[in-house]
Order: sequence, then C-alpha cells, then structure tokens
Amino acid sequence: MQRRIRPAEILPDDADATLIGRVWLDEASGPCPVVIDRTRVRDISALGPTVSHILNLEHRFPENRARFPIIGELDDFLSQNGNTGARGSLLAPNDLQVVKAAGVTFVDSMLERVIEERAKGNPTLADAIRGELKQALGDQLSSVVPGSEAAIKVKAILQSSGHWSQYLEVGIGPDAEIFTKASPMSSVGCGAMIGINPISSWNNPEPEVVLAVNARGEIKGATLGNDVNLRDIEGRSALLLSKAKDNNGACAVGPFIRLFDDRYTLAAVEAMSVQLHVSGTDGFVLDGTNDMSRISRSLTDLVRQTINSCHQYPDGFMLFLGTMFAPVQDRAEQGLGFTHQLNDEVRISSSSLGTLLNWVGTSDQISPWSFGIGDLMSNLAKRGLLR
Repeated sequence: MQRRIRPAEILPDDADATLIGRVWLDEASGPCPVVIDRTRVRDISALGPTVSHILNLEHRFPENRARFPIIGELDDFLSQNGNTGARGSLLAPNDLQVVKAAGVTFVDSMLERVIEERAKGNPTLADAIRGELKQALGDQLSSVVPGSEAAIKVKAILQSSGHWSQYLEVGIGPDAEIFTKASPMSSVGCGAMIGINPISSWNNPEPEVVLAVNARGEIKGATLGNDVNLRDIEGRSALLLSKAKDNNGACAVGPFIRLFDDRYTLAAVEAMSVQLHVSGTDGFVLDGTNDMSRISRSLTDLVRQTINSCHQYPDGFMLFLGTMFAPVQDRAEQGLGFTHQLNDEVRISSSSLGTLLNWVGTSDQISPWSFGIGDLMSNLAKRGLLR
C-alpha cells in the first residue's frame, strides 16, 4: 500500500534547516551519509563514512553545503513508491548508534502503562481500570517532579492505598526507565513499512522526539520516531518488554536528523509538539498530539541517565524521549480501544523536524532486516571509505 511520497510532504517548514541522514545509493550498493540542500541530496561521506562518525566529530557541521557533491534530488530516493526512487532509497538517519528509549516520561502514558499492567494485556478490561485510577489519583501526579520529596510522599500514599506499580516507580521515582529499543542498523526510515508482531491484537504507534547523542554525551540534534508498541504483550508482563518493543520494523526513525545550531536548539525541542495522524483503509482516522512541554523529566537528565561513568557509547546513541499519547478511541469494537490494522498510514509530524511517514505490516511479512554492521564494513571497505 506504499504510495508515492513527495519531498514537500516530509521536509520541515524551515528550508535552511541543517538536515543530515542516509540514503541507499544503488550505484554504490550501500548506504551514504547525506545532507539535504533544499531538495538536493549531497554526499557528506568526505566528513566520515557513517552518520555516527560525523556526529562524533569535534567541530561543527560545515555551513557551506555546496562543498559536498550532489548525488541526486530527494525525489530520486522517493519517487517510485514509499522510500524507493530511481537512484535508491531513503533510510533511517542513524546507523551505528544503538537505539535507546526512555519510558514512562509523561503522566498520561504512565497511567496507561499501569492500566496495561492491571489488565494483564486484555483490552476489554482497560476502560474500567482507567476510570478507577482517574478517580483514585485525580491530578495529583501531574505536577510531581520525579525523585523529589513530593514524589516520595505521593509514592507512600499510593503504596498504602494499593495503587502502586512498577510503572509509577520509574514515572515519579529518581531513576528513569531507559531500555534498548533496537540494535544498530535495524531502524527503518521514512516511507518504509513498519512491523507489528502477528501475535499482538492490541498495539499502537508512539509518536516521539528522538535525540541524536554522540560518544561524548553531546546532544547534536533531533529527529522523529515511532516506538511501535504491543500493549497486550507488555501488559502481560514488563519482562516481555523486548518482545513488545523489539521486532522487525518496529523502530522507525526520520526522516532526517536536524542538527542544532544558532537557530535550532535543545530549548526548541523542549517546547515543541508532535502530531500523529493514522488513517486506515477502513476509513478510520486517529489524531493525537505529543506536547514536549509536559514531559516530567528534563532532556539533559534523561541523557545523563543513559550515558555516564557507568555506561559508555563509543558510536553514540539515539534516545527516544517517550510519549504522552496512548490512544483509547475504539476502532473495531466498543471497549477494545485502538489497535493497528494492516496498511494503516502513520504520519508523525512537527513543523521543525518534518514528517515521518510509514505504513503498517506484520514483522514476519515486511522486508526482513538483512544489512547489518558486517555488511556495512565490507561495503565501505570496497568503496575505499574506511581509513
């Protein structure tokens, strides 16, 4: 069900934004790091063979993009269908970086995780539990700073009333939930099919901002992500998180990493909103918003809890920041809430980062992940890019 995507659909409003990413270049039989110059695609492999290498450079990205050779128009990597065009394909902008994710960073989604846990993955029980929790907790969690004295007092109240949960622990406790979402090289990009494990009957997209962080812990830029989630699987047990989160095509990132500069900073990310639009072949439409100003932890704290003296990332990492969006709108039957159907079109957008657009398939039927780190090293060596 992939259709033709036009560059204007996925590019941010700011035509001068510094956007780096990757394309699969057919003539090289491999990936190429690129910078987008309006609609032109320029090869930046002279700076480094991978996006990871480039983000690890100590100097700022060059302002003069014209110094890099043009390898085509963006339409050449999109124009036939989805993320494939006449010269190659648009890939996820990250490569060697492991993909990490911060969970339960918004009160709204934190309560939905508690509901999943109590429902044991059964969507028919979720609505009643949702009402019970809202009545018991009210708005007392919305202003609590995680790890603060006030949070400790709220924890004691919830424990004594029987409403405590492991999700509340990471939601308002001192330690954030940081988990591995996907392996290096496994993310899919804009225009690709995303994958739902066929064992799931209750799942949803998670529209998120993703930070690009280098080996020194410096936040170099941001992009969009879809942390595809199987609610029924995670709801059965939090120990099934890897089965709920890490499947073929279940991590979408893109379309590009927007690098920070004097005009676009971390403060802009902290204030931005992300829009979600899902449209199905059955006529169903779902809209939602992820308001970053409502995140319960600072972005720098989440990065600090990921990379520190106890854990290093020599190739850098991508960090999903979590979402406040957890759809409860019924789709197929009353009381069952939202779940994906095959060929849903999922658009995650922001004016500053563009649009990440994907279609839904099952993890066992979409294209398998077949090009890994070993293949990348062999390809770069053949092209004389390793030095």
